[in-house]
This record gives sequence, C-alpha cells and structure tokens, in this order.
Amino acid sequence: MAPVADREGYWGPPTSTLEWCEENYAVSYYIAEFWNTVSNLIFILPPIYGAIQTYKDGLEKRYLAAYLCLTAVGLGSWCFHMTLKYEMQLLDELPMIYSCCVFVYCLYECFKYKNTVNYALLFLLITYSVVVSIVYLDLKEPVFHQIMYGTLVSIIVLRSVYIVLWVYPWLRGLGYTSLTVFLMGFFLWNVDNIFCDKLRALREKMPPVVGAVTQFHAWWHILTGLGSYLHILL
Repeated sequence: MAPVADREGYWGPPTSTLEWCEENYAVSYYIAEFWNTVSNLIFILPPIYGAIQTYKDGLEKRYLAAYLCLTAVGLGSWCFHMTLKYEMQLLDELPMIYSCCVFVYCLYECFKYKNTVNYALLFLLITYSVVVSIVYLDLKEPVFHQIMYGTLVSIIVLRSVYIVLWVYPWLRGLGYTSLTVFLMGFFLWNVDNIFCDKLRALREKMPPVVGAVTQFHAWWHILTGLGSYLHILL
C-alpha cells in the first residue's frame, strides 16, 4: 500500500524495485518525485559545459567520455524519478556503473606520457560492466547494484587519495573537496533512507517550500553530482 502522502499521477503505479522518501506526485501530476527529478540538473548542465570545453581544448577522449557518462547518469536519474518505472530505473542505475568504470580508467591512465589506449584495463572494465549488467538484470536486487557501485567508488577514492598524497600534492585541496562533498551526499542518502517516516511526518507540518529542504535524496543528487564534476576536474 502506498503511503498516505503519495498520490496518483500521470505515469501510473510505480513498477521500480525502489521508491524513495519523497512523496509521489505531491508537486506535479506529471512528475512522480519532483525534487528528486529536478535536482538531477547538477548531473546534466555542468558536465555538458565540461564536455564542450574538453572538446574545444582538444583534450583526450577519455575526459570527454567521463563528462558525457556523468550527463547520462543525470538524464537516466531524471527519467527514473519522474516516472518510477523499472525500465527508467535501469537507465539510472546501470550508467552509474559505466561512468565509474570510465572514472577508474581515467585515474589509472593519468601518468602516461603519450596518447595511448590501455587495452588490458579497458577489457577488464568492460567485462566488469557487462557481468554486473547481466547479473543485475537477472537478480533485480538493488543491494547487488549498490555493492558493485560501492566497489568502484572505493577504488576511485583509494586511487585519488594515492594521487593527491604521493604524486600531485598540490591537488589535495581539489581532491579532498570533491571527496568531502561526495561523502556528505552519501551521508544524507542514508539519513533519507533510515529516517524516512520521521521526515515525511515533519514535512506534513511544514510549508511546502521549507519542507523541500528536507528532501535529502535530492541533496544526494546535488552533492554527488558536484563531487563527481570536481573529481573529473581533478
């Protein structure tokens, strides 16, 4: 049974394996989770700008791929939270895996002296992406996706810390800022999941605009989107 605060909307009953704490169709008849949807602009607009600048500056295609993958995550997440349909959920979650694989590739290629392709690493990451996709499509278990995504994020964090500590120490400010912003988002994501009932009850007593501040999954989008963008700059 849907929570009392949820309403019926344009896209019909949710078919996704996950629903978040934001009340469904509370703001718009056409958008299931309004704040969780529009907060994805942080995943879309800055990376598009970064991709344009990367192209203009003639940087390697791996950086262009990183920006475009981040944009794809934002577009997929927009569609997922707007509709709460299972197909759109996959459009959100699978690009999270693919984009992290691109980030890992960029980080492990940052010491090369010429424009080459690391085919061994590329094959490993593509294999990881394909295996995770196939298993997830079969299991339909969000926890599996979260573990596989968390594994990639852990690799990214460890590699980044190594780089800013031992190789490029003048980048520590940017590295630690991107990590801190991302971890703040992860913290709020957990708060949103654990205290959802209390947050919903609190929002019923608050004006809508004020209550929007307590949409912590939307803050997860904003902070992780910003952290990811800063990480590509790193």
